[in-house]
Amino acid sequence: MREPHHPSCNELELPAVLHALSDPARLRIVRHLAEGDECACGIFDLGLSKATLSHHFRVLRESGVVRTRPEGRKRLLSLRKDDLDGRFPGLLEAVLTADATVADKSALASSAGR
Repeated sequence: MREPHHPSCNELELPAVLHALSDPARLRIVRHLAEGDECACGIFDLGLSKATLSHHFRVLRESGVVRTRPEGRKRLLSLRKDDLDGRFPGLLEAVLTADATVADKSALASSAGR
């Protein structure tokens, strides 16, 4: 398996990164990767088809948000936190914090309605 293309830190473009982070499924992938180390593509159970997941992984990789590393028959994903923070300081933290706040409010609203 060949190494997929990843943009260098200087090639990261804000519109592409924001587009990649704008989708709820991709944001869930990024949130999961932000909590730990690299993980295999197959562990993500988002209720989406393999083709759709592959599309999301490709958008994240081509925008420079994640790095994909082949290992045997698996592909391992990792968040390019240092590159993103170097190019767009505070962006990733702001997006993940805002997303967590929205998720917390949604959880509170749904539990209050019970």
